[in-house]
Amino acid sequence: MLFLLKKYIGSLLMPLPLLLIIGFIGLILLWFTRWQKSGKTLVTASLVIIMLLGLQPISDTLLAPVEGKYNQRYELITRNPPENIHYIVVLGGGFTYNPDWSPSANLLNNSLPRVTEGVRLYLKHPGSKLIFTGGKANSSISSAEVAAQVAQSLGVPPEDTIPLTEPKDTQEEAFEVEKIIGKEPFLLVTSANHLPRAITMFTRRGMQPFPAPANQLVITSGINPWEKYIPSSNYFGHSERAWYELIGTIWWHLKPDNSQSIEPILLTPESVTAE
Repeated sequence: MLFLLKKYIGSLLMPLPLLLIIGFIGLILLWFTRWQKSGKTLVTASLVIIMLLGLQPISDTLLAPVEGKYNQRYELITRNPPENIHYIVVLGGGFTYNPDWSPSANLLNNSLPRVTEGVRLYLKHPGSKLIFTGGKANSSISSAEVAAQVAQSLGVPPEDTIPLTEPKDTQEEAFEVEKIIGKEPFLLVTSANHLPRAITMFTRRGMQPFPAPANQLVITSGINPWEKYIPSSNYFGHSERAWYELIGTIWWHLKPDNSQSIEPILLTPESVTAE
């Protein structure tokens, strides 16, 4: 219940729904009340802010502090990586499940770049296992299982994929991953803008994640002028990610973490896959 409440409230607090609500309130004031000036102010403010958040210079300026040093690949961040990596953890994201689609089409938004980066790193570390996280939501199978299917479609043997189907957020993902790998070093793959929060959640459990960012969004290379100065839904999405991480950080500090008080149980990969 708490999870659903978080999702509904969080969705309404995202920039587009929030600004549309403000705009509709302005329209109601214009059409049905005497507060014409207030109505004009709300409608104008909502439209102007939507436009500004869709501009690349503004959206990427908002997102850049969130991505920080993770706006580059794993090899450029970790100068002295551990020699023997046994686990690569890929955190879940947006997904659906339609068995008639190609496997990768079922991974939405930030999920596909995470999985492909996980597979790339898996190929660099022979003998490692890929751990995927994420629950079912309203789907017939979980985000973790969909991600594992995509990895297997790219050539990863099924025995090298471990789907953790119960976690619903990053805090729960850290708890479930710890049951399998304990305190040994591992690669943590998630979106660059999500890594600062994710790394903190894992390290606070005494775990040793090495950041492996995927899905970098902030553009520091050159782009065409029309892409830069004409509002775009793509760059509005960058603004949304910055806001999403702010909301996520606030919620993390407010939400009680019941998993911290539970003694982790270490499982072997064989026992997990056998289930």
